[in-house]
Amino acid sequence: MIAVLPDGTYATVVMDATIRGARREKILAAARAGHDLAAQPDATGKNGLPVARLARVIEYDVPDRTGNGSGELIVLLSTITDPADARADELAAAYHQRWEEETATDQLKTHLRGPGWVLRSRLPDLVHQEIWAYLIVHHAISALIAKASTAADLDPDRISFAKALRLIRRTATGTADIPPSGLG
Repeated sequence: MIAVLPDGTYATVVMDATIRGARREKILAAARAGHDLAAQPDATGKNGLPVARLARVIEYDVPDRTGNGSGELIVLLSTITDPADARADELAAAYHQRWEEETATDQLKTHLRGPGWVLRSRLPDLVHQEIWAYLIVHHAISALIAKASTAADLDPDRISFAKALRLIRRTATGTADIPPSGLG
């Protein structure tokens, strides 16, 4: 830790683990003195890239969803080091939103499309059509999850996308076996 910041977060230096001894101490001393690490020769590698960066550490608790008191401590590192540029709660919310996006990407790539599958289309227009089809199906499943969660008075994040997808696939497969004449 370099310094505790006014909002309770703190500054630290993240550096290459191979940096030891006097060079490490010079980098830490420069950071404590408020010097820009990018301008410090000791904080730059032979390739000209930084080997040490000033970072801000934001710690916060995420309460458990079941209410049993087993919340989780989250430690977030940010290169936004001035609390005036971004409050800790703003960065925590942005981090949470990032994971919402990661989850959506996982839902599309891993669950909906399936691991190892590639887009089959070879022409640009057909690739666009296939991507739109995946996005529309993802949206439809998400809408069903939102509707089900509202009916059950649950947070939509508590409903598994993978389980919902399996249920929908089973239902669609079962329905597809019924001949049109049997529907009347």
